[in-house]
Amino acid sequence: MTMRRRMFLGLAAGTTLAGCGYRSVDAEYSQPPGAVPAKYGNRVRVVFWTSYGGANGKAVDKLVAKFNDSQQDVYVEVQFQGSYDDVAQKVAAALVAKQAPDLAILSDVTWERFFLNDALEPLNSYFTDGFGPAVFQQKLFGEYVVKGQSWAVPFARSTPILYYNKDAFAKAGLPDRAPRTWSELRSWGPELSKVQSGGRSLRTLALAKVDGDWQFQGNVWQFGGAYSKGLDVTIDQDGAVAAGEWQRQMVHVDKLAYMAHSPSTDFANGLVAMMQESTGGLKSMTSKAKFPVGAGFIPSEVASGLATGGGGIGMMRNISTERKQAAATFLTFLALPENSAFWTTQTGYLPVVNAARENPDLKKLIAEQPNFGVAIAQLTNARQQDAIRLYGRNANVAIYTGLQQIYADNTAVKKVFGSVAKRLEAIGDEVKRLYEEKVL
Repeated sequence: MTMRRRMFLGLAAGTTLAGCGYRSVDAEYSQPPGAVPAKYGNRVRVVFWTSYGGANGKAVDKLVAKFNDSQQDVYVEVQFQGSYDDVAQKVAAALVAKQAPDLAILSDVTWERFFLNDALEPLNSYFTDGFGPAVFQQKLFGEYVVKGQSWAVPFARSTPILYYNKDAFAKAGLPDRAPRTWSELRSWGPELSKVQSGGRSLRTLALAKVDGDWQFQGNVWQFGGAYSKGLDVTIDQDGAVAAGEWQRQMVHVDKLAYMAHSPSTDFANGLVAMMQESTGGLKSMTSKAKFPVGAGFIPSEVASGLATGGGGIGMMRNISTERKQAAATFLTFLALPENSAFWTTQTGYLPVVNAARENPDLKKLIAEQPNFGVAIAQLTNARQQDAIRLYGRNANVAIYTGLQQIYADNTAVKKVFGSVAKRLEAIGDEVKRLYEEKVL
């Protein structure tokens, strides 16, 4: 088995990415099965793998249909692949088989592995006045830039925001706003617990069982800590431990918070007063919730700061020049202000194109539903995540598995994070050589 095949099989299966001198070979890969419909004639076909279903998936479909009807040269075919992790695993498996989508949604913790393994096409040569650095929100665009080259572009980018139940807050006699600090949130818990929901006391805060490490990244910063400095692991040090201890006490001492299989479901059903969740679900939550939804900044504590997240779009390197040019045409279309604004109004994801913020439809939505402006305003507090979570294979799983021990078993935070730190150090060692070579 070749080194190339071993490394991509490792990415697909979640096993090691072996930093052992891998470089992509120049070869043209085939496309996943499909065809251009007869009504679109003899166009260049672009296969776009996404992770968006439901209302967000319908919004993607509308954008793609608009593109396909706007010109006569390119046909984009959307192929839904499941979750962010599903997309990453399927892209990796496809590359091993020398078959590749032309474009794929890659999450905040998956695009880096494809970059390190030379699977992504650098995009600088495709930039124009309408598609390039000046077009995009700089903080979000810059997260895909390594050593001057752009390796993806922002699309469905998000931050966590604090969702709250306005009716419950009113019944508890609380102000109609998000708490400004975690200490203030904790102090509001006893009043919220007096509110009845489904025949029992309302819980204050839902903590995610899976993928809660994304929200917890910001919580660690807010308590003065970090997951890592570069790849040097610091999750077992003071600030991170303080954040974990705050959550442990909320769950096991105050009995105000709990580990939720789906915070969004519980929140929509009125079982919990608050949750930290992505802006990308804002429109859906607004329509599903059985009460008026409030949204605010994530609380601070000794500091502010929250993690960006969501997905960008990467172009595969090993596809034909014709397919690359066609894919770039679609990316340019998505960068039009009206299309970026449409995506935001339909989903709640951030407007990644600067001029989209001046779009009349988006401005009207924010005026009528101020929740949609919260994440945009909160971007000033956002920053790129710590390197160990971004570049370390399954670092996110190691962290949220540790959080599960705290939430479910009341295990001492220092003990849990000590074990997590050892796992993260091993994960960092796996990728250290490639990280130092390609990122630093």
